[in-house]
Amino acid sequence: AGSWLWTELPAEKRIFCSVLLFSWAVYLWEAFLAHRQRRVYRTTTHVPWELGQIMDSETFEKSRLYQLDKSTFSFWSGLYSEVEGTMILICGGIPFLWDLSGQISGRAGFGPEYEIIQSLVFLLLATLFSALTGLPWSLYNTFVIEEKHGFNQQTLGFFFKDAIKKFIVTQCILLPVTSLLLYIIKIGGDYFFIYAWLFTLVVSLVLVTIYADYIAPLFDKFIPLPEGELKQQIETMAKNIDFPLTKVYVVEGSKRSSHSNAYFYGFFKNKRIVLFDTLLEDYSALNKEPAEGEEGENEETKSKTKNKKQGCKNEEVLAVLGHELGHWKLGHTVKNIIISQMNSFLCFFLFAVLIGRKELFAAFGFYETQPTLIGLMIIFQFIFSPYNEILSFCLTVLSRRFEFQADAFAKELGKAKDLYSALIKLNKDNLGFPVSDWIFSMWHYSHPPLLERLQALKDTKQE
Repeated sequence: AGSWLWTELPAEKRIFCSVLLFSWAVYLWEAFLAHRQRRVYRTTTHVPWELGQIMDSETFEKSRLYQLDKSTFSFWSGLYSEVEGTMILICGGIPFLWDLSGQISGRAGFGPEYEIIQSLVFLLLATLFSALTGLPWSLYNTFVIEEKHGFNQQTLGFFFKDAIKKFIVTQCILLPVTSLLLYIIKIGGDYFFIYAWLFTLVVSLVLVTIYADYIAPLFDKFIPLPEGELKQQIETMAKNIDFPLTKVYVVEGSKRSSHSNAYFYGFFKNKRIVLFDTLLEDYSALNKEPAEGEEGENEETKSKTKNKKQGCKNEEVLAVLGHELGHWKLGHTVKNIIISQMNSFLCFFLFAVLIGRKELFAAFGFYETQPTLIGLMIIFQFIFSPYNEILSFCLTVLSRRFEFQADAFAKELGKAKDLYSALIKLNKDNLGFPVSDWIFSMWHYSHPPLLERLQALKDTKQE
């Protein structure tokens, strides 16, 4: 009888129910994985013997409690966003917001024929709504969890200033880009999906190019790495593998958090390397005692002096960079761009096939009008969600392969020993928990578990 009832339902009802059911299926699967991982955190209270040399029991316990707290937090925030999403769908939040946007743009003198204006108002309201509902969670995460475990370096003032800046910058990019995209889709004719895809390709290349020079500095301070031993060693290493390095920056990550990182960016012959100050033993603000005269500029960051030194020695920093440059030398960066662009093209093509289906719009409460922006939202977010899940899992698997390869590359540069100790240090500084449930790590981890990486480095460290 169940299947008969299902086929009797009108197409739009079936679409709507499928989207909701799939969303909850994914949520339950994720919750099941998180539950398995929590069990690992709860039951692994002693350092396993193979980790004896790697982690002392104090750090192990600290990281266990940190990950437990994070896991509890993500359970509740995940539940909230699933329920919120479900309520929005069931109560017709999307058509409601669309009508509201129409009223607002109508008041400003733009009638229903100005669909792009209405779309921009819709986007502004939707992003405002999600920023506001996300705020309490973000506050709790930063000022309760990260604070309790000694990572948070922000004051409330810094946090809010940052959030407002982020919102404004996002709007400055999102609104013009979306309006152009909608315009291209409107005038593009039968092959609009090719133009739309090319446009998003250009936009993403432009963003990658300007991000580090114009966008990131709005949020964090970038300082060129001072002349010295480390800079020379980095330049030599880059030269040896033909990496077209133009600048090395240190970013003041310590204003936000004591988590550490390193990355490179830039196109063609213009590459920069960015090191977080928290990665460098010599530069980390967290290792410095504030000097007499420095109190003034320190009011934004609560200076917490740690008894333990944080960050890596120069040799270890070089090993971490050897790994990062390995991603470039082995073509991982290019491969990722190609995969994401092929995916984007496929999605636009399928969008072109589906956009004419009225029942897709009807499923989400749009019976009279079929706005392009809403179509993008429905198709990319809801209809493609099963495909997106599979794709993101495949990319996670690929990412782990790339990480092993980049480790192996650093090893070929003769940096196995330093990378080995750097990985241990970074894991400790960031309180990573070295034991994981196999399904959880297979599904979520973009990097292989610490032990596996160390094992791979060791196998050939001895050769």
